[in-house]
Amino acid sequence: MAVNNPQEMFVLLLSDVRRKTERSVDFYSEASKIAEDPDIKEALAARSFVATKSLDKIDEAFKLINQKPVELSGKTEEVFIEDFKREVAEIKGPVVRRLFILSKLMHLTHWRIGEYLALVAAADATGNFGVGVLLESCLGDYLAFVERNRRIIRKTVQAKVAARGA
Repeated sequence: MAVNNPQEMFVLLLSDVRRKTERSVDFYSEASKIAEDPDIKEALAARSFVATKSLDKIDEAFKLINQKPVELSGKTEEVFIEDFKREVAEIKGPVVRRLFILSKLMHLTHWRIGEYLALVAAADATGNFGVGVLLESCLGDYLAFVERNRRIIRKTVQAKVAARGA
């Protein structure tokens, strides 16, 4: 897609985030099935739910700017998911597997945070302040997820250290 002005770039970026959010719902659902720990399963299922709500907000953003998402390839997410499945299948230890899943979630989440930061700035630059509010609420969800993951990782490591000391 040729981009000729800031509005077209904004639609392209918003379309990309929409597609990735849609794919992340699938990723979180898939990761939830693989996760053996009930806490991680629950967190992933909740993240999938929140991502679905983010899709609704993104769709509302498109309505506010009177645009429709453009089609994009999505190869990056496919490779990420394929690599994730292959790598997690090779990990035998439950604690290491748990930490691996959480680290991949952090990777994906930080990637998304960067995208939302850029989109909020682009929304403001193009005068789409209502869209900026919707996107900042999505960003807030990702920031909360990072904090939640950080606490789960810390809990996992502390439990492993405590088990060694016992």
